[in-house]
Amino acid sequence: MSVRLRGWIEGDAVHVIDGAMGTVLYQRGVFVNQCYDELNLTQPDLVLGVHADYVRAGAQLIETNTFGANPVKLEAFGLDGSTGEINVAAARLARQAAGERAEVLGAIGPLGIRIEPWGPTSVDEAAALFERQVAGLAEGGVDGFMLETFSDVDELLQALRAVRRVAGDAPVFAQMTFGEEGHTAYGAPVEAAARALDEAGADVIGLNCSVGPSAMLFGIERMVAAAERPVSALPNAGLPRDIGDRKIYLASPEYMARYARRMAEAGARFVGGCCGTGPEHTRLTATLLGTNSHEPVRVAVAQPAEPGGDPAPEPPPLADRSALGRRLAAGRFVRAVEVTPPHGWDPSELLAGARRLRDAGVHTVHIVDGLAHRSRIASLPAAIVIERELGIETVPHYSCRDRNMLGMLSDLLGAAAAGLRNLLLITGDPPRGGPYDTGGVYDIDSIGLTNVVRQLNLGLDPGGSSIGSPTSFVKGVAVNPGALDPEEEIRRFAWKAEAGADFAVTQPTFDPDAFLAFVREIEGFGVPLLVGLWPPLSLENAEFLAHEVPGVDVPPAVLERMARAQQWGADAAAREGIAVAREVMGTVRPHVAGALVSTPGHEVDRAAAVLEEP
Repeated sequence: MSVRLRGWIEGDAVHVIDGAMGTVLYQRGVFVNQCYDELNLTQPDLVLGVHADYVRAGAQLIETNTFGANPVKLEAFGLDGSTGEINVAAARLARQAAGERAEVLGAIGPLGIRIEPWGPTSVDEAAALFERQVAGLAEGGVDGFMLETFSDVDELLQALRAVRRVAGDAPVFAQMTFGEEGHTAYGAPVEAAARALDEAGADVIGLNCSVGPSAMLFGIERMVAAAERPVSALPNAGLPRDIGDRKIYLASPEYMARYARRMAEAGARFVGGCCGTGPEHTRLTATLLGTNSHEPVRVAVAQPAEPGGDPAPEPPPLADRSALGRRLAAGRFVRAVEVTPPHGWDPSELLAGARRLRDAGVHTVHIVDGLAHRSRIASLPAAIVIERELGIETVPHYSCRDRNMLGMLSDLLGAAAAGLRNLLLITGDPPRGGPYDTGGVYDIDSIGLTNVVRQLNLGLDPGGSSIGSPTSFVKGVAVNPGALDPEEEIRRFAWKAEAGADFAVTQPTFDPDAFLAFVREIEGFGVPLLVGLWPPLSLENAEFLAHEVPGVDVPPAVLERMARAQQWGADAAAREGIAVAREVMGTVRPHVAGALVSTPGHEVDRAAAVLEEP
């Protein structure tokens, strides 16, 4: 541990951190499709030269060229096995350039994946991935660590945890990135992040990237007031402009230096630059702040506001959220049918089918999301149309595949404003081609999305900021009793239950005995289950399900029944398919909260026939 760096942190003088590494490397001819972290091995003199220029410009702290040098990001270049080597080399290069004139901070950025509760990577797995990078930087001889450009506080805390495990009490700078409105991409305000990092024991907390110096000054003022730790500020050189195929940052070194002084006057103790900055920005900042003189700028850090003592919010009671919620809460059997939005914008066919289901006594209409790669009405607006026109409750299926997290938040808030109260949250099958040549987004999966909706029902966005009145969604999830990896399926279902799932629906079931064995495995999770039913239309349809639909098990006895019935014609086979589904429902009914019927071609009359009372 560097005694000098620890003294800087505990003192009250202002110190200058260097600027961007990637910006300067790009200006010096490194193409954007290269792995910049690998340059520590392949072009060490180039990296060393950038560090040396920053030190000569007056940087008192320089960061290693390792922002993306974690195993996850390096894997994209086939370099995850070189994580340690790259970080060791980077630290030694920075150490060589720093000499006695500067301190070296090991730069660590986000993993580039979502961690729980928004994604499938656990906090322990995230910490272990960070530990591999920390170990290399520590071996290379850094004086401290710079955890930067994090938008998820929880992920940043795992990086901090990794440093403490591997490097003990080495100084740690922990920096979040915020938008111009003063919130992270997850919606957390500056103050909440500051308090979390303060309580976690980061030595310096701060902001970097995403915004220019004007917006960052506003965030720094709020952060200084909210926490006791020293604060750092590393803004971009303004917002980038697209000029040709390049992004150009237009804030001049003089402008950046003036704002660096304003941030120091507001309480920032460590100032520097991020994207778009270079050694000239550092030189003018160091000159204006006088960090090379005998009388550096000194500041007093404000005391934080006391965190509120309000009790933890509670979601609206299940029975108060929707008619479906009331049935589930009361233990009354739910009859549901799945329909598909039409091709094109005309909802008349969809409304006609939903009307017949309502008149047949079906309680809820489930609406499939993004099926068959055709131009269809999305599930949420289709649900709004049905509920507005017919008064029957819907359960729109909402997939993570096609939208990023911000888009999903906007959709969900709009759905709540329109009066929708039920959702089935699914990850979504991967795109299988089609006329639009599109790919999946998968910013989060269904577990993460269930956590997002749980937060909304508490009146909070994913970052913990208030959205005003809480939403009142009844949250459904999917579970597959016939999954190829049943242990993984049960593990994921446990996470969905922990995230607050109010009910679950299964894949179509044809084997009651296997289904009930699965129910016994998950009954301790306390999530009401709607059994999925599918009345085969023909022997060919049953064989397709048995052999070409993953996760659906059609026993030989059912195939034999359909073969015998088909000898008497198509109508006989269709009737036999309905009988098969009704028998499954009759067997499992005492153990489930309801049934969801899907049919070939989404034939609503056949689906309603399955749900008829005997």
